[in-house]
Amino acid sequence: MGETWKRFRQDKLALGALVAILILTATAILAPWLAPFDPAQQFFDGLTIEGAPLPPGAKFLLGTDLLGRDLLSRLIFGARTSLMIGVAANTVAVALGALVGVIAGYVQGPIGFALMRFTDLMIAFPALLLAIALAAIFTPSLWIVAMVIAMVNWVQVARIVYTETTSLAARDYIEATRALGAAWPRVVFRHILPHLTPTLLVWGTLGIATTVLLEATLSFLGVGVRPPTPSWGGIIFESQSYFLTAPWLVFFPGAAILLLALSFNLAGDALRDALDPTARGRG
Repeated sequence: MGETWKRFRQDKLALGALVAILILTATAILAPWLAPFDPAQQFFDGLTIEGAPLPPGAKFLLGTDLLGRDLLSRLIFGARTSLMIGVAANTVAVALGALVGVIAGYVQGPIGFALMRFTDLMIAFPALLLAIALAAIFTPSLWIVAMVIAMVNWVQVARIVYTETTSLAARDYIEATRALGAAWPRVVFRHILPHLTPTLLVWGTLGIATTVLLEATLSFLGVGVRPPTPSWGGIIFESQSYFLTAPWLVFFPGAAILLLALSFNLAGDALRDALDPTARGRG
């Protein structure tokens, strides 16, 4: 673990991304104390005389939205929504993908064939269209959106885990363990899963960026988290008609989505390099 951290911290971009992730996570956790106002509160002085959103100013640091609500407060609470969905959906996706991939790769035979053909069938469907269809069937809520995203993101994990498990299951020490009479749970949990941990960690990090982007896309299309729950994609969806007259309503949530996704991507790439056994000892 010490060697992994040493390799990770050599990447300055990754360290900056890690700091950004920690700041965003702390912001999400401390949202009730950091937000200057209630994100659902509509202010009488939050709109101009013509009824337009206010630009950034002394009272409303990032301006107001079309209903006179404080944009900064909604962005802070939106970080909580995005991270909760990102972590929850990606955890389920990685766990489900790992389960399917390990079973298919270790058992193989008809069971493995059926599981992987089902995985291929899921991969064939465009993820966004499938997510939209599922979100339209179920009543959208924070947890429903998280589970919908998980149902379309597990297939990539399953395919990667299946490939690695198939390779591991054919190695001599696995065959020797089987010959000694070890039950399959012992083989899987003691000898296969530890080798899959680096892959799952990397996918668990990189997948959060994909999940956050997909949640923002669903919210922008109107099938994500329902108002009045703040969501970065939902803020852009509500404010798209004010793009020219109140560009801050699109710029700030868009910048927040970009920062979160980029941070997790950079951290995931650096973690992959740090955990890659073939990279150790280079340089």
